[in-house]
Amino acid sequence: MSRPVAYNVKEKPLEKPVTMAEMPEGYQGEGFFATSLNKVICLARKNSIWPLPFATSCCGIEFMATMGSHYDLARFGSERVGFSPRQCDLLMVMGTIAKKMAPVVKQVYLQMAEPRWVMAVGACASSGGIFDTYSVLQGIDQVVPVDVYVPGCPPRPEAIIDGILKIQELVENESIRRRNSPQYKALLESYGIQ
Repeated sequence: MSRPVAYNVKEKPLEKPVTMAEMPEGYQGEGFFATSLNKVICLARKNSIWPLPFATSCCGIEFMATMGSHYDLARFGSERVGFSPRQCDLLMVMGTIAKKMAPVVKQVYLQMAEPRWVMAVGACASSGGIFDTYSVLQGIDQVVPVDVYVPGCPPRPEAIIDGILKIQELVENESIRRRNSPQYKALLESYGIQ
């Protein structure tokens, strides 16, 4: 006995109108558009983030769901997930980090080229989570500077996508000269990074 198959033959109206990305500030005229180099570079960086997943427990499974076809992280310009720190610019630490793993997290961070960003995904990476023990690092911000914290135990894929959007917002509004500022150098020196 076969089951009848219903096909969606009626076109549904869009719930929200399709919008295009906003153009950076600049001057435009017939056949030209001029803006600052800073805005063009930030726009390109924002839409081509290469994440490096450093997953140690259940938050990594949620990240896999985020990369799957239902949530599709690729539509945010994060299609290429890399496992070489020399090619990635977003370190996503997900899960419980033991104190023995702290030097490894720091080494991976140091191997990434500037500019680099860090996202702590889940309660364990953000604050140690439920593991308030001598062997668990109580937040990766003890070894590397963190740009965005994603709460949850484990966080839903929507929360991870929100974290990616926050990183993109940060990348878009960051000056390309910020990494050379005395404040940024002082921040890295506070972590023992030259």
